[in-house]
Amino acid sequence: MTAIDSIIEKSLKNSYIYTDYRSHVSQLLLEGLSTGTTQSEALTHYSTLNEVRMNRLDKTIKIPQEVNDTLKNLDKEYTLLVISEGWCGDAAQILPVINKMTEATDKLDLQIVLRDDNTDLMDAYLTNRSRSIPKLILLDKETLEPINSWGPRPAEAAKLIIDFKEKHGVINEEAKTELQKWYLHDKGLSTMQEIVGLLG
Repeated sequence: MTAIDSIIEKSLKNSYIYTDYRSHVSQLLLEGLSTGTTQSEALTHYSTLNEVRMNRLDKTIKIPQEVNDTLKNLDKEYTLLVISEGWCGDAAQILPVINKMTEATDKLDLQIVLRDDNTDLMDAYLTNRSRSIPKLILLDKETLEPINSWGPRPAEAAKLIIDFKEKHGVINEEAKTELQKWYLHDKGLSTMQEIVGLLG
């Protein structure tokens, strides 16, 4: 077993299914806490906003017919291992979409791990040397071999943030608002299409 295989196996033992992840984040919020090793009013505030977003997305996300057809016709089973935290705005937009995809087929299994509890896994899947989340690791469900990875956000959303930083030199609340507007307009379609593109 390679080092990454061992890390993935350990992380899966530490993972949540979607409903348990949602319950865990909600329970912490009742105690005035967020997930993760750092606690602050800001992170709790973001976690509270994300609860509202995810509740809405759970009810409103629709899978287009072409994506649905692809999911129904997968000839292989996959585990989607996603690194997340309750305070992460991108994760709040993306996790409900991935969950809807897994509900549409018995070939996909979603497992979620918390970044700060699984730093060895996170550090194996950095984005530009950063612990950016959410990060999806596509695994062969039978062998748990990693096939591909995706994240922390769809390509167009990533470009929006890069362009904003180049223009303004910083990622501020205005950038976060523009990003949330993008997600609202996109309705999860880019996330679905890009993840379907990984499923070969």
